[in-house]
Amino acid sequence: MSARAVLLQIAQVLITLGLAPLLQGCILQFEERVQRARGPGVFQPYRDLWKLFHKQVVIPETASWLYWSAPLVAFTCMLTVPILIPVLTNYPLPLSDMGDILGGGLILTLGSFMITLAGLDTASAYGGIGSSRAVMVAILAEPTLILVFVGITLLAKAMLPFVVNHLLVAQPAVYWSPTHLFLVAAFFVLLLVETDRLPIHSSTHIEVYMIEEGRILEYSGPLLALLRWGSTMKQFILYTIFCNVLTLPWGLSYQGTAWGIAGSALALMAKFLLVACIVVFVDTTQSRLRFYRYQEPLAASFLLAVLAIIGTQLG
Repeated sequence: MSARAVLLQIAQVLITLGLAPLLQGCILQFEERVQRARGPGVFQPYRDLWKLFHKQVVIPETASWLYWSAPLVAFTCMLTVPILIPVLTNYPLPLSDMGDILGGGLILTLGSFMITLAGLDTASAYGGIGSSRAVMVAILAEPTLILVFVGITLLAKAMLPFVVNHLLVAQPAVYWSPTHLFLVAAFFVLLLVETDRLPIHSSTHIEVYMIEEGRILEYSGPLLALLRWGSTMKQFILYTIFCNVLTLPWGLSYQGTAWGIAGSALALMAKFLLVACIVVFVDTTQSRLRFYRYQEPLAASFLLAVLAIIGTQLG
């Protein structure tokens, strides 16, 4: 285990930690521009986190140990996943073999599960609404995510993200195959779901749309800052998997040099901005739907994942 490899491993975590709020700021700025508004600026998430870390924590009387532990567990989960996936390099780093794609998905799910429990723990009406709706969405989203991972495994004959990356770069025929395109489309729908971009979702405190906001409505101060920061990191991680593993597997460092890492970081943000533009376009061009119609895009994603698996068997 070389010192350079260890430093690169740490750099992947720090890149995720530091640039995740910037990605969120860019997405919010894109949305404001589409709506012909100026917006607060791309660095507003950093200012919000700074203010939250300097505010007092207000604890509900009904809260238990779950209330305290959920933000810490969720934030720790988001710090763990960047170790397992190709953020800057196209080759595994010292601890990258601790888990595969499915393991990373389970870690992300653990963080969301703890936040759901915390939303129910406070006995708040809004927390209950947000947690119950999040679980209803997850009932379809999680099986679809597993099917997507199964399809990736059958396509690449491995569940390690680096193997999938190498396969798509080395074999254009596989990249443009219907199986791979189905997997990309299915994961894109999951990306919208997990980053709160479905047309039934809303980032405002409106009860009709409240899902993610409802689960964390009782939090304040540094605990709320950890949850908000962890949410942006989860978005960053999902964008990384979508871009560096499935959709745009190029632009990663081959040797881990300083210039290579710098170029990889710039390429990563360029990919993110491209995907963010598409996400914002999809999010802003659709009318808000009633909540019970949440299953329609998820059912389509599930069907695409099934078709991808069938395609791997027929191919």
